[in-house]
Amino acid sequence: MTTYYDDLETRDPAEREAAQLAALAAQVAIAKRAEGSCLPDIAIDTLSDLTKLPVLRKSDLTTWQKDNPPFGGVPTANITHVFQSPGPIYEPGGASHDWWRFGRFLHACGIGKDDIVQNCFGYHLTPAGTMFENGAKAVGAKVLPAGTGQTELQVRAAADIGTTAYAGTPDYLKVILEKADEMGVTLNITKAAVSGGALFPQLRQYYADRGITCWQCYATADLGHLAYETGEGAGMVVDEGVILEIVTPGTGDPVAPGEVGEVVVTSLNPDYPLIRFATGDMSAVMEGASPCGRTNMRIKGWMGRADQTTKIKGMFVRPEQVADLVKKTGADRARVIADREGDADKMIVQFEGEIDEANAASAIQDALKLKGEVQYLAPGTMPRDGLVIEDRRTYET
Repeated sequence: MTTYYDDLETRDPAEREAAQLAALAAQVAIAKRAEGSCLPDIAIDTLSDLTKLPVLRKSDLTTWQKDNPPFGGVPTANITHVFQSPGPIYEPGGASHDWWRFGRFLHACGIGKDDIVQNCFGYHLTPAGTMFENGAKAVGAKVLPAGTGQTELQVRAAADIGTTAYAGTPDYLKVILEKADEMGVTLNITKAAVSGGALFPQLRQYYADRGITCWQCYATADLGHLAYETGEGAGMVVDEGVILEIVTPGTGDPVAPGEVGEVVVTSLNPDYPLIRFATGDMSAVMEGASPCGRTNMRIKGWMGRADQTTKIKGMFVRPEQVADLVKKTGADRARVIADREGDADKMIVQFEGEIDEANAASAIQDALKLKGEVQYLAPGTMPRDGLVIEDRRTYET
């Protein structure tokens, strides 16, 4: 029988939508008061009104943080930690109950007050170690703040204190287990909560063969916990503390249900109100209800990166430029293909939908700063795989 972290997980969808709308309105008000805010003055009457707000990207954060350190003008009264990611970009952290919302994921993994979690995420500068520790505290588990490396010491500690659960990247647990085998040490780990890398089916099966249930979650340093597995093959249930959209890369326009696109997230944490933050990751919504009984949206997990920026004929072509090309031509969709013709680059631009063919070439030159072959596709024939720039080039040595 499934036990839930709280009643939020099984809410009626209409109840969830009403609560999210109220929280969103509060977040927008907080963000507008922040120094340097450029949110337009738009009324938020429904969740669909989110699309009227601009998409926030990491480059925006970098600029805002330089102008208004440390977090772009967001109040810091409830912030207890500061972390750093490449850029550099600085992320806040708080000490309040389940601040990053990882307790929900750990509970789904079956981790609770009787467990000792060996937390093998990093604790220095990056937030993952503290995120998982905060979540373990929320479910009442004890934590060994192991961090990364020193595998032999990790094995000894796990054996001495009776570690029952692992938190870390998917592959490092295998390293620990193999070192334990080499040392002739038996470990009691039966649960694993992983993130920060791909959990390949063969690796999951390796753990299962050793009596370890391994589930993964999707999270980022900026936003915290976003979605989590509740059973193999059932996708990832979206966290109750965020609003998640799937949009066409380079735009803020939602894709059709089931299509692949970029994950854009609005955090409902009032301490750090990121609104329509582009993660740069690709995913798709899974239709239907989760077999676990949770009622929130599900996604298919990580499906690649949305930054499809490609250099063609020495010029960078970016998803935002393809989005501009769609607007200029009135097309339903466009796709830029980078290919080779002999020893030279070749660009093909495919359009779907009714457009002004006479002006297509000039629109391409204006938006992409390049000339290319134009192809017109029948409605519904362009792949719905999230790609707006496809690189077909191969280079033989």
